[in-house]
Amino acid sequence: MVTAFRKVLIANRGEIAVRVMRTCHELGIRCVAVYSEADRAALHVRHADEAYLIGPPPARESYLVIDKILDVAQRAGVDAIHPGYGFLSENAEFAAACRTAGVVFIGPPPEAIRDMADKTTARAKLAAAGVPVVPGRSGPGGRGFATAAEALAAAREIGFPVMLKAAAGGGGKGMRLVDGEAKLAAAFQGARREAQSAFGDDAIYLEKAVVQPRHVEVQVFADAHGHALHLGERDCSVQRRHQKVIEETPSPVVDEPMRARMGDVAVKAARAVGYQGAGTIEFLVDQDRNFYFLEMNTRLQVEHPVTELCTGLDLVRLQIQVAEGEPLELRQEQVVRRGAALECRIYAEDPVRFFPSPGRITRLETPSGPYVRDDSGVYAGAEISVYYDPLISKLATWADTRERALERMLRALSEYVIRGIKTNIPFHQRVLRHPAFRRGEYDTSFIERYQADLTGPTEIPADLATVAVVAAAVDAACHDAAGRGAETHGPPGRTPDARGGGAWRNGVRWRGR
Repeated sequence: MVTAFRKVLIANRGEIAVRVMRTCHELGIRCVAVYSEADRAALHVRHADEAYLIGPPPARESYLVIDKILDVAQRAGVDAIHPGYGFLSENAEFAAACRTAGVVFIGPPPEAIRDMADKTTARAKLAAAGVPVVPGRSGPGGRGFATAAEALAAAREIGFPVMLKAAAGGGGKGMRLVDGEAKLAAAFQGARREAQSAFGDDAIYLEKAVVQPRHVEVQVFADAHGHALHLGERDCSVQRRHQKVIEETPSPVVDEPMRARMGDVAVKAARAVGYQGAGTIEFLVDQDRNFYFLEMNTRLQVEHPVTELCTGLDLVRLQIQVAEGEPLELRQEQVVRRGAALECRIYAEDPVRFFPSPGRITRLETPSGPYVRDDSGVYAGAEISVYYDPLISKLATWADTRERALERMLRALSEYVIRGIKTNIPFHQRVLRHPAFRRGEYDTSFIERYQADLTGPTEIPADLATVAVVAAAVDAACHDAAGRGAETHGPPGRTPDARGGGAWRNGVRWRGR
């Protein structure tokens, strides 16, 4: 591929900025990074050809300031801006400002972002195009309910349980599940407050709650020449507080006929809004395998690596191709999907209480081997900041079958060594070993339903259990010797680990090697 872009600014940070830079460098495109004062030594800054400071650590004073991003774009003389995900990636104002400034926005047109950003507008537009949507009500004029009484009347029409949702929302913000009339008023006020705080818009609409649904999304691509296609589905049902934790493709509940139907609907949805570039149509799937439109993400997804592993396609490369005005080289019948892939989001957080665990990574060893991919934004010595999402990396594995991809993921997780902070790796190990997950029998309530299993003591593999028994016996002997006056402070031949800290290896906390 001969690219027209010479220089691209990546308006993001962390692993997604590094991932975009890698494709750009493969294409011979120079990369410009932006960074806050907290990110001076960040990995994405090190990978860039040029880097520019854009402000203090809070994102609202740096990464979210459109004028600062465009000022760097002009000073650096870039051809295009890739927004990554999060921050300004789904901001129609930013996409429009890039157009005005004469810089290509590597993403959809601002009109499509605007249509899909407002959930009530998206529901109405896609329902009119024949896309199945969850039964719901959008309030007077389609702009949400002004009072709890209005919402209650609508809820009575469609029947409880219902889901209150922020019209401008996403990521679970401004969302409340209500199972009866008595709880609606308080939930409505709480959802409005949260929506206003998160999005500056307190409009709330409601949908019929789909009980124990699966969350399945379809990756779509469209160009400026009328071509659109889908690249299959991803199952994102393992969620905590409406945030995805583990994703996989193909979905255990989607067969070929259902995949074809979902793909056709997803492409129809993209065409209905004049979409261009990478996007994701998200569906709720009920227990009878009926699917309903949930929302559209008008950007590259965090979990795009599993699609890349199963299709052999570079989605960032396709984004750049479309942004340059080139037609998609693929047609639907040429999309071939092979095997199965999983992704675990590795976070700096307590694996039981799920609180963020900021701090400095004092040691880092990442997994590798056949069909293991670790998209990381950190290194040994890097700081996990309190100002941003504590994502360390996205670990993905591929194999010819789901069972083998799962076993490969467990092996890869066991190779991770991270010291200085806590991580959710033990949690991932418990999920992947859980019988219900292994059978593919899970939905969006999986973590809540099995919380006791997933946050309990980590299972110790048999070989390490044997080592632990021997170590305990030696330790007991040492304590016995100490009781008789010996100056013994540990097992013979061992010295205390002066480095402290700890790392999870094979499900066990180790403090030295």
